[in-house]
Amino acid sequence: MKKHILVGQSGGPTAVINASLYGVITEGKRYPDLVGCVYGMHNGIEGFLKDDYENLSETLSDSDLELLKHTPAAYLGSCRYKLPEDLSSPFYPTLFEKLEALNIGYFFYIGGNDSMDTVSKLSRYADKHNSSIRFIGIPKTIDNDLPLPAGSPTFGYQSAKDMGSIIGRTVATDAKTSGNWFVVAAMGRSAGHLAFGIGTACHYPMIVIPEMFNKTEITVEKIVNLVVSAI
Repeated sequence: MKKHILVGQSGGPTAVINASLYGVITEGKRYPDLVGCVYGMHNGIEGFLKDDYENLSETLSDSDLELLKHTPAAYLGSCRYKLPEDLSSPFYPTLFEKLEALNIGYFFYIGGNDSMDTVSKLSRYADKHNSSIRFIGIPKTIDNDLPLPAGSPTFGYQSAKDMGSIIGRTVATDAKTSGNWFVVAAMGRSAGHLAFGIGTACHYPMIVIPEMFNKTEITVEKIVNLVVSAI
């Protein structure tokens, strides 16, 4: 019996998150004997709980898919919905009833840390209750802070670094012209990969990364004081 795919996007969007969605849809089409169609959740699992989804196999043509592959931001929309820590919560039976009613056999979630946490919880619940649904996480985060094989950056990191470096070099040129000091902030949660990557690409004289603070609270005041003391 054919099973359907359900895919969603979660967390902060990147320039390449839709390329991962493209991959899920096109790979699903390659196995017509196993996969019926690919459903897409609007605004992640939060939208699916409200029965807000679409049949991507029908709504996206081949030309749409080619365009999707090169389109930034999240086509399906995003959310930051954190699942209950307690796997005995009534939330899980409700969600799995919806999945089974839609004949879902494969669940893909594209995102960062919290998204992979969602996949982990659903997978553990499925294993505990003998569900045949397979839960697969597609790592996407500009922070590059998910455990992957050595030398394998997460999807989104390289594009964020490249764009950040373009902006960073522009700021550096302006700083040299004006003779002023500038502080350029990069995202990264508690990891310094993006800040370090942009800083080295721009040849900045000083790079401050979260790891330098030994997990203590990082504030703008602390960063500014650190920079001022080094000037």
